[in-house]
Amino acid sequence: MSQEFGGRTGLQGKLTQWLRGRRPKEAADDSGREALLLAAAGAGLPLAPAAHPAPGYRCSCDRVGCPTPARHPVSFAWQTQSTTDRGQIERWARHQPQANFITATGMVHDVLDVPLEAGLEAMERLLASGIEVGPVAESSDGRLLFFTLTRGTPEDEDEWWPCELDCHPETMDEHPGLRWHCRGSYVLVPPARLPGDGQSVHWVRGLEHPLPDPLSLLEVLTDACARHAGAEPDHASAAWPLRG
Repeated sequence: MSQEFGGRTGLQGKLTQWLRGRRPKEAADDSGREALLLAAAGAGLPLAPAAHPAPGYRCSCDRVGCPTPARHPVSFAWQTQSTTDRGQIERWARHQPQANFITATGMVHDVLDVPLEAGLEAMERLLASGIEVGPVAESSDGRLLFFTLTRGTPEDEDEWWPCELDCHPETMDEHPGLRWHCRGSYVLVPPARLPGDGQSVHWVRGLEHPLPDPLSLLEVLTDACARHAGAEPDHASAAWPLRG
């Protein structure tokens, strides 16, 4: 597959330039932020409030030396708290105007989370081959998030493990390549602010695009991640979330 999609067409090159030249879409006011959050909930993504940046590259939580500043839920009950209820999300957004929001994965959707350069390369190849990519978000800390349908617990598989064993957000540094956020995990949903001037999580492909099957993207993403890491892809293990 690497050889089949290795060349860059003019369209692919323009796509890369366009994505790299885009400035993060920041919600200029509460209504813009709220509209994006409600759109995510309307697309079926369960949401819950998350921390936000504090002055001095700190987190709004009271944890000293927070390892994931502005990237984690505010409640330990985030899995049961996550909801698509419009009224609840409106109340959260209005009562917590600075809060980021997470979306719990493994309920309706999963997220394939890859290094930015590998993700841009993979997206070019997928679009050029006519594969439906679905919504994609970019994080200013150098990651591209591909939103897909969840695999849940497929009936024809003997086991399916929760995401804590693979790429839970609190241990993401252990998995610099592809991270598969499934049951038991979460990601920030745009619009979200990260510590640092102008740092954010924002959509580069919106929620008007239907969620694809993750397996339709996986081989191209693992190919791109392997090249990004300077290693050959292992397709024998590429069909599963990465184990730590």
